[in-house]
Amino acid sequence: MHASALLHLLQLSSPSLPIGAYSYSQGLEAAIESGRVGNEASAREWIAHALHEVVARFEAPIFARLVDAFASRDAAAVTLWTERFVAARDTSEFRAETIQMGYSLGKLGADLKLGDQALLEILQAQPEVPLPTALAFATVALQVPREAAVLGMLFSWAENQVLACVKTVPLGQVAGQRILLSLQPELERAAGTALALPDDALSNWSPGLSLLSMQHEVQYSRIYRS
Repeated sequence: MHASALLHLLQLSSPSLPIGAYSYSQGLEAAIESGRVGNEASAREWIAHALHEVVARFEAPIFARLVDAFASRDAAAVTLWTERFVAARDTSEFRAETIQMGYSLGKLGADLKLGDQALLEILQAQPEVPLPTALAFATVALQVPREAAVLGMLFSWAENQVLACVKTVPLGQVAGQRILLSLQPELERAAGTALALPDDALSNWSPGLSLLSMQHEVQYSRIYRS
């Protein structure tokens, strides 16, 4: 990968970008509140399980398809996968999160004048822009390789989950780094899964996570947004 593409990937993958990723826990805070996650081992197990059973089987494959659609300037395919992703957000919290972050990243891309006019018009034609759509737009606009972008998206998600555990369990910084290091082979395997799944194998079936998200929406004391 060229140095410029690598730098762009690092920029896109950072949860510290001004799109608000760090302000959401995706149900993890409710899992911590209920005692399901309470130490380094359970935090690592939770993140790895969610990575393989949810993110690698739905969010990441749809993101990869959106990258392909933007790269070929296929507006119909962008709309198709965008609508499917938004329709699959099964709690108010999950839906608000992806729309808020997608809007913020899309606006940032427009303000920075990323990509060409055709790319921007496809993005702006979407009634709602979830995060995978905005991230795919930026990936193509910045010429980040597809496989690297998927791995970067997965790492960003995992890093944000680890940060939530560090702040909320709480865990120490060393424990957080240890979890991230141990997840490297898991992330590589998850990226391989995401890039290999056919359309009819995509699934975000995770009722337990959906229930935790709904509980988090009404949780009395919380750090993260709902």
